[in-house]
Amino acid sequence: MFETTGLHIASWVIGIILFFAAYALHKQGNAKGSKITHMILRLFYVFIIGTGAALFIFHSSMDAALYGVKFLLGILVVGFMEMVLVRTKKGKPTQVLWILLVLALLGTIYLGFRLPIGYNFFG
Repeated sequence: MFETTGLHIASWVIGIILFFAAYALHKQGNAKGSKITHMILRLFYVFIIGTGAALFIFHSSMDAALYGVKFLLGILVVGFMEMVLVRTKKGKPTQVLWILLVLALLGTIYLGFRLPIGYNFFG
């Protein structure tokens, strides 16, 4: 089941879509829709972390250090996504969190494609 990354990729793609949907709904003033989408996103956090942990357990022997860094970056991405949404709802500034989210997401995606079971777009 975890020989490939398909389930993990599907869960984080859906998670990113839900994140932007919850953010947009909040910005449009649709509090109820935003709250429902945010709750569904939290369920997908569990899927993302669960499938990522399973991939880490099954494949970290190939390159334990980089898989560990990717796992930590993935946890940071989930944390920054949650912090952006919560701080946005509270009306607090989120500029720094957005920057950290983008950097962590790009680092996670890069490592995901670069590591042995990822797609090798980078040669």
